[in-house]
Amino acid sequence: MDEFTKQLQSFQSYLQIEKNASSYTIEFYKKDIESFYHFLHLEGIDQIHEITHQTVRLYLTTLYDQSLARSSVSRKISSLRSYYTYLERENVVKDNPFMQLVLPKDKSRIPNFLYEEELEKLFSISDLTTPLGQRNQAILEVMYATGVRVSECANLTLESIDFDLQTILVLGKGRKERYVPFGSFAANALSGYIENGRKQLKEKSNLNTNAIFLNAKGTPITSRGIRLILNKMVEDAALTIKLHPHKLRHSFATHMLNAGADLRSVQELLGHEHLSSTQIYTHVTTDRLRNIYMNSHPRAKKD
Repeated sequence: MDEFTKQLQSFQSYLQIEKNASSYTIEFYKKDIESFYHFLHLEGIDQIHEITHQTVRLYLTTLYDQSLARSSVSRKISSLRSYYTYLERENVVKDNPFMQLVLPKDKSRIPNFLYEEELEKLFSISDLTTPLGQRNQAILEVMYATGVRVSECANLTLESIDFDLQTILVLGKGRKERYVPFGSFAANALSGYIENGRKQLKEKSNLNTNAIFLNAKGTPITSRGIRLILNKMVEDAALTIKLHPHKLRHSFATHMLNAGADLRSVQELLGHEHLSSTQIYTHVTTDRLRNIYMNSHPRAKKD
């Protein structure tokens, strides 16, 4: 086993045991680090301590030459920065060559969200007399009611739902748990599906599972499955939008803030570790408030 492989395996164990990172996160780190190792091999560098600031700047140039998006480049560099922070902590290297690397800031994007009229069309499209229609309605109601990520929705279990308190226990990034409330529409859709549609779907497989959302074969649904369901609902509703699951999360946050919810509460509901992650939604609400002001205040505009 060469030094690179040994250190990468050690870092993966660190992520899993100490950081409690998900398998998806670990896999992303692994791919980013292996991509960097491939670059080093082409440059004839076979020792970790041989990597300098000039090396990482050359690597950055190589990434941009591949016409990668700034966000992709930033993610790769962030992965490697974390990796070398770990190596520095373990005294494998003396310093972190990625710490002084400055990336150009990407333009902040205002998150896309659905208007309430678009949501109403989606909520009315499912055939609630069928198991799949009940399931699809429950997925849509839960995702909009709680703002959960698609992976969090796919991983919900029967034990995570408390109908008495109308809360869901969500297992988020880094296996961090949070309780998220849900309203009457989601409660009705969930209870109807669990009592009827889910039982019928479960009969199609011999699998003993506590996953709430099942596919047509009666096995736990995947994140990809939920994406396909949502896009099919958009198609059936004859909407000219592309609905990725995160758009429901964006809609949840935007509508909450528009209705007067405070930023800290929305941060907690979304499971954001940093408030800055939640603040992207204030761009939308600030624009709305400005329009209200300009149209309402007697001295905001000229006649």
